[in-house]
Amino acid sequence: MATTVRRTVLTLPAAPVGPANPLPALRPLDETHAIDEHTKRELPREMARQIGYEPLRTLLPVRVLDGYGRERTPTGLDAIVIENERLKVTVLPGLGGRIHSLHHKPTGRELLYRNPVFQPADFALNGAWFSGGIEWNIGATGHTTLSCAPLHAALVPAPDGGTMVRLWEWERLRDLPFQVDLWLPADSDFLHVGVRIRNPHERPAPVYWWSNIAVDEHETTRVLAPADEAWHFGYERSLRRVPVPEWEGADRTYPLRGEYPADYFYEVPAESRKWIAALDASGQGLVQTSTDVLRGRKLFVWGAGRGGRRWQRWLTEPGTAGYAEIQAGLARTQLEHVPLEAGAEFSWLESYGPLAADPGTVHGDDWGAARAEVETRLAEVLPRAEVAAAYAAWRPYADAEPVESLATGSGWGALEVLRAGHKLPGTPFGESTLGEEQAPWRELLRTGVFPEPRRVTPPGPSLVAPHWRDMLETAPAEPLAEYHLGVTQWHAGDLAQAVRSWERGLALAPSRWPLLRCLAVADQEGGNAVRAAERYAEAFDDLCQERRDDGDSWTAATAALGREAIAALLAAARAAEARAVWDRLSPAVRQRGRFRLIEAQLLLAEGRTDQARAVFDAGFEVADLREGAEILEEVWSALTDEPLPEAYDYRMRPQN
Repeated sequence: MATTVRRTVLTLPAAPVGPANPLPALRPLDETHAIDEHTKRELPREMARQIGYEPLRTLLPVRVLDGYGRERTPTGLDAIVIENERLKVTVLPGLGGRIHSLHHKPTGRELLYRNPVFQPADFALNGAWFSGGIEWNIGATGHTTLSCAPLHAALVPAPDGGTMVRLWEWERLRDLPFQVDLWLPADSDFLHVGVRIRNPHERPAPVYWWSNIAVDEHETTRVLAPADEAWHFGYERSLRRVPVPEWEGADRTYPLRGEYPADYFYEVPAESRKWIAALDASGQGLVQTSTDVLRGRKLFVWGAGRGGRRWQRWLTEPGTAGYAEIQAGLARTQLEHVPLEAGAEFSWLESYGPLAADPGTVHGDDWGAARAEVETRLAEVLPRAEVAAAYAAWRPYADAEPVESLATGSGWGALEVLRAGHKLPGTPFGESTLGEEQAPWRELLRTGVFPEPRRVTPPGPSLVAPHWRDMLETAPAEPLAEYHLGVTQWHAGDLAQAVRSWERGLALAPSRWPLLRCLAVADQEGGNAVRAAERYAEAFDDLCQERRDDGDSWTAATAALGREAIAALLAAARAAEARAVWDRLSPAVRQRGRFRLIEAQLLLAEGRTDQARAVFDAGFEVADLREGAEILEEVWSALTDEPLPEAYDYRMRPQN
């Protein structure tokens, strides 16, 4: 059977992602993967250097996705199916190019954890993320901002004379184009994945990549990799070297033999073949291998504790099997970023497929024998030299131009190509993809003037790269241009100049609340809680007077600004003014789980402890609860000395 590619629709119970939060993400990242300075000083020099290499301060220019809920209805998701006699691969181009399913036809086995629902949760750098399948994480430490975003997709010629599927986009945190080529040779048990990241700029760029593979998790699931040591990260801001497989009395290569969520970054020797496998009690499962550029391997476990199991149920639906993640990356750990020189590129090839090994050896007490068994079986079904040859065969086709479009991503890449004239063979970013969000920036590029809006609406997204900042600095100083200029200056670390730009814009702005909100954030970061509260209150008043309807954009702006304003007012001990903001939120917004929690905090600040406790007793779900967040426990502990109820227990680390 020749390899075929077809489009289809996959129907899943799904919660809508919802509109983007229109408030620019000015605050520092709250990424849970961070370590203290003492730990950093004790790390190997290369690792410490790459951990400290240009970490992100904010999410700009990307917007936060926090408008989703927990109500799921049957929804059709665009999908691409790549199939030969051996494998059937299902890809979701509209959701970050996620491989949803990898089905091995001869054995009838699903090789991945295939989530039966689409449920966004607050795990991506910019919020919305979902579990399952294989995801392509590019940008910075954490799940990519493209988790729930569309990618461009097209058919391109494959090295064996057939057809492969190309996915590509412009990653905006690091301002880099990338591509993922999915090549399934006829009669092959292995899907080949060619990845390329290019730096078209005249300066080095920090690069982050981890391919994240969800696999079914059972008591007998064992994860194997060619390592005797690993770097353990347990959400306590520490990174330490531990032995593999046994540590602190348990074999940590079995995902359920630990209580709390944890990362194990394997110390894979430079000369070793790069692979990782998850095998069940029968010795069967998935193996991933690659060329050596993709050097890192990792196991993430949720653990067997109450918090980890609660997260598992939160991300899927009750009664389904849990999952673990096996991953492959450019660096040894996910805390690191690797420099990519100006005009250079990273490229490599990964292969995914089934593996069957002797179960007695795989699950035996001899770790060296278990690893050797997997490596031997892998060499039989896919020799290391064959992966290298597949990479060499694919590499000339990385520049092949698409022959048929399958899906369309964003217009941001087209805007950058239009601005700089980048030549990117194989990944066209055509002007036809430019849309409403890019329109004012295209006008700035063409005329040197940032256009004022034709109707009253929340501001569109800001761009923050140095070239856009330069253009905004020479554009006429109209209020909207000053607003966007301030955002670019804030992103560059020039906080005082950002404040001056926002204050200049405020003097003439017909729409004051976006500028007031930016100034309020600046006050908070500067330690002036009282003035921040005053500006937030004024901003919310202005928004309520200006809003034109109950459409998605205005509702999102009101909810986002109201949430921030209440927090700022409570921090300044102004509960009465916080209550005034609460009262002007719509009933539908107040019923969201996040706002039920805010209501409990507000009642607590007003001294109405019994009513705050009643909110918890009635039950609520915070749809956008952040990975690692402990706010539920903090508020509960302020209400009572009773143990935290299981429904609110999402703890990812031991309690002090």
